[in-house]
Amino acid sequence: MAMDVDEIERLIREALPDARIEIKDLRGDGDHYAAHIESAVFAGKTLVQQHQIVYAALQGRVGGVLHALALKTSAPSERRA
Repeated sequence: MAMDVDEIERLIREALPDARIEIKDLRGDGDHYAAHIESAVFAGKTLVQQHQIVYAALQGRVGGVLHALALKTSAPSERRA
């Protein structure tokens, strides 16, 4: 069973209420997503730490019901292209 965008966003928003979240279904199959998440929580954290925060928010679903998630994360002052 695949996850839909609304469920992914809900889980992330519960952990990061201030987040600006953009999620794209890369294949239209509900299994392969790309997400850009911007949150003040990420300030001063390494990219690995930022991604760990997102993975924790998704409560173990990455690699299971959420097959693939390409992440871009940033704090508001560190926007990446």
